[in-house]
Amino acid sequence: MQPDAMSQKNASGLNREIQSKIGQQLRAIYDDVVQEGVPDRFTELLKQLDKAPGEGKSE
Repeated sequence: MQPDAMSQKNASGLNREIQSKIGQQLRAIYDDVVQEGVPDRFTELLKQLDKAPGEGKSE
């Protein structure tokens, strides 16, 4: 292994270039998920839960 590559490694054993690439991929996947939005059935379920009386709440 080259000395430069060794100096760039951290505790995980991945150099900065690999970490950067992983970060870019994760951000792209996250952005895709965020763009999908909340399915209509979940929105409807949340509305029903908001309307439900205070059952199960401890006072």
